[in-house]
Amino acid sequence: MGKRLNSDSSAYTWAHRNEIPVFSPVITDGGVGDGLFLHQYIQKGIVLDTAADIDKLYSIARNSSKLGIICLGGGMSKHHGLKACAAAGGADFAAFLNTGHEFDGGDSGSSPTEPITWNAIKPEANPVKLFAESSLIFPLVVYKTFLPRIR
Repeated sequence: MGKRLNSDSSAYTWAHRNEIPVFSPVITDGGVGDGLFLHQYIQKGIVLDTAADIDKLYSIARNSSKLGIICLGGGMSKHHGLKACAAAGGADFAAFLNTGHEFDGGDSGSSPTEPITWNAIKPEANPVKLFAESSLIFPLVVYKTFLPRIR
């Protein structure tokens, strides 16, 4: 997708240019899934292999000398990434950015230490959680955290 978009304002383009894989475990959910199904029904050619995506994600996690995870939002994508970390023995670093709270019982609201109980994060990792809307705050976090190191 990033190769075809070829736009400096696209996260997918930058991921493509830097050979960073992007996984979307729930891409077949909702309207996107319906559109993909209809396109496939009318014209063959698009193939989504979510099992191969899981295999690739787990391989990346297992073959990393240091493993970190930044979860934007929650739900399935958060759980998907954390399961890969668990398969690799746990993340060394973890940050969660979402608006979920523990009292609602959902995955998004779980405490940042909860994944330690099932080995998705190493106990010494000292995971953090920022309660905020990720599409607004994450660009600011990247700007203040990573950009100064690149310059």
